[in-house]
Amino acid sequence: MNGVKAITFDVVGTLIDFETGILDCVRSVGEGPDDEAVLAAFGAAEDIQLRLTPEMPFTAMLDPISVRLAEALGMPGLDGGSGPSPLRRSIATWPAFPDAVEALATLRERFLLLAVTNADRTALDAMAATLGEPFADGVTVDEVGVNKPDPRMFETALERLAAAGVVRDEVLHVAQSQYHDIGAAHRLGLATCWVQRRRGREGFGATPAPGEMTVPDLHVGSMAEVMHSAVMN
Repeated sequence: MNGVKAITFDVVGTLIDFETGILDCVRSVGEGPDDEAVLAAFGAAEDIQLRLTPEMPFTAMLDPISVRLAEALGMPGLDGGSGPSPLRRSIATWPAFPDAVEALATLRERFLLLAVTNADRTALDAMAATLGEPFADGVTVDEVGVNKPDPRMFETALERLAAAGVVRDEVLHVAQSQYHDIGAAHRLGLATCWVQRRRGREGFGATPAPGEMTVPDLHVGSMAEVMHSAVMN
């Protein structure tokens, strides 16, 4: 991490444990299939929705995703009907990963931290509060009009950092999603850190599968490892 002045973060899935949040919500509606089947169905539904509505924030996508999930899992209670879905209502309560708050508090002492999320500003504000308010700024879909992996999300982040005197070569992007983040950031010339939250488990869980895997500059399994790498440099 030599030369890094700013770290951009994916939030949902990297810092916020969305798989636990999804499963808790689904189990509050009914038993349904096993956990991995639920998560895989969510990832498949998100992949479809991203292609249909690439401009829609993830927060709003949770409603049509829930409709597909309800049908795929045979759990009609997940469909919000005319109102917000249970998943959309639950997003503000999704927990932080146990290692995230301490790691972010340590990292913010040495680096400028910027959130780059497919959620909207309201959801980011709630998640930032859960994480201990670590971010100096945030880039959200309702501001940019597209979702990651669209490069405009990362370009907006780079513009914000440039205004703070940070250039591209001084930025590290940290994320768990090969699909949304690692490949796209790498193609823009950003240094990348892949936090493989599912290390040791098969599949991609609730994250859509990438077309191809990208080799990151740093490959870890937790935010504790990111923090350790920063402290040791």
